[in-house]
This record gives sequence, C-alpha cells and structure tokens, in this order.
Amino acid sequence: MEETKENIGGHIHPLTRTMDEIVRIFAELGFEISLGPEIETEHYNFDALNVPKDHPARDMQDTFWIKGVKETVLRTHTSPVQIRYMENHEPPLRIVVPGKVFRYEATDATHETQFHQVEGLVVGEDVTMAGLNGTLESFFKKLFGENIKMRMRPSFFPFVEPGVEIDISCFLCKGEGCNVCKRSGWIEVMGGGMVHPNVLHASGIDPRKYSGFAFGMGVDRLVMTKYGIEDVRLLYAGDLRLVNQF
Repeated sequence: MEETKENIGGHIHPLTRTMDEIVRIFAELGFEISLGPEIETEHYNFDALNVPKDHPARDMQDTFWIKGVKETVLRTHTSPVQIRYMENHEPPLRIVVPGKVFRYEATDATHETQFHQVEGLVVGEDVTMAGLNGTLESFFKKLFGENIKMRMRPSFFPFVEPGVEIDISCFLCKGEGCNVCKRSGWIEVMGGGMVHPNVLHASGIDPRKYSGFAFGMGVDRLVMTKYGIEDVRLLYAGDLRLVNQF
C-alpha cells in the first residue's frame, strides 16, 4: 500500500507579513527603504537625536550597553539610521527604516526586550505638519481601509518639536468602543512631529533652509491588535501553532 504524503504549505509569520505590508505601502508613497546596524554608538542612538545626557532612556535600567566596548549599545530605536542617512545624502530625503530594536525591561504580556519598529523621515524645503498628516492618512487608509480615521494629540519627544501622538479609530469596533481600545474608540499607534533643528544640525543639514517631519511605530503592538494576539511573547516563542494560523 502506497503511503500518501500530505502537502503542507509554509506560513508567513504575522510580524513578517505586517512589516512587509508596511514597507510596501511606504514604497508606493515614494519612500526609499534604509537599513542600519543593530549595535550602535551612544552618539547615534542618543546624542545626535537631541536626547539629554541625564535622560532616563540612557540609564542601565532601560538600555543594553555593550560590555567592554565604550559608549556602545543595542539600539533602542531605528532613529540612528535616519542620522546616518542624513549625514550622507543631500535633501530632499524621503525614507522609511524598518528593523529590530532592544530595550532592557521586564517582559510581560505587552513588553519584550526586543521588538520591531518602522520609522519614517522626510526632509526638504517647506516640509510641514500638514505633510505629515497627509502622509500618515494615506498610509493608514492603505493599511486598514478607506474608512479609518486618524487624529493627532500634542506630545513630547526630544528629537521633534512640536511632537504628536497619533491615534487611529479602532478597526475592530469601528470606533464604537471595545475592550481593545478601552472603550475609547481610538488606538494609539505611533509618535511623530517636526524634526528638531538640533537633529538636522547634528546631521550636517542647515535647519534655516530645510525642515522635516519624522514618525515611528511599534509593529509588534500593531500586529497584536490587528490579529487579536494577547501576549507579545507569543510572537517570539517559535510556536508553529501560532504561525500556522496565517
């Protein structure tokens, strides 16, 4: 009797699937993809991004410092790639930076020591907050559909001024209110703002002539919300029962 072999197709991890989709959308919007090292110097990870010397993010409790290598860290965000890119390219610039980042923190259902980010940067003459708003509205409509709504709230980040938090209407309850959005109808998905003049100057770009906007999102949280995954640690557990659902 002949044995029959079941054809088992491969499955794309939800993180990979979402990262690829995000990058594809920004490529359609005219962005170039830029990558950089996961091991960074203190200069690129903090100093050039206008992060003060006494900022809590520099503490041993929040950052993985490389033992035996002076002033070297596992990058805590993908923003250093933006600095490196600006140092080597003249405006106008339009890039997105996907990649893995690291934070020294206790792990639980919503926190991991590693996670994925996608950050974006636009620099040129007469770049404004209106451009940021229009770019992100186009992105979210392509990712979640034409009915998605977006709003900005004032916030603070050292590398932008002014800074904003960006929320989208909950794509699960359509803004009506549910457990995922904590009955608010909105989900916080990213931060952004106008690039601080100090950051442009540190990268060799004249802030009197050029302006820019930047934004960044945590992809892991987005994946959890989109697919109803309750524990971020499941994304890194290597459990095929999760991956086979996609």
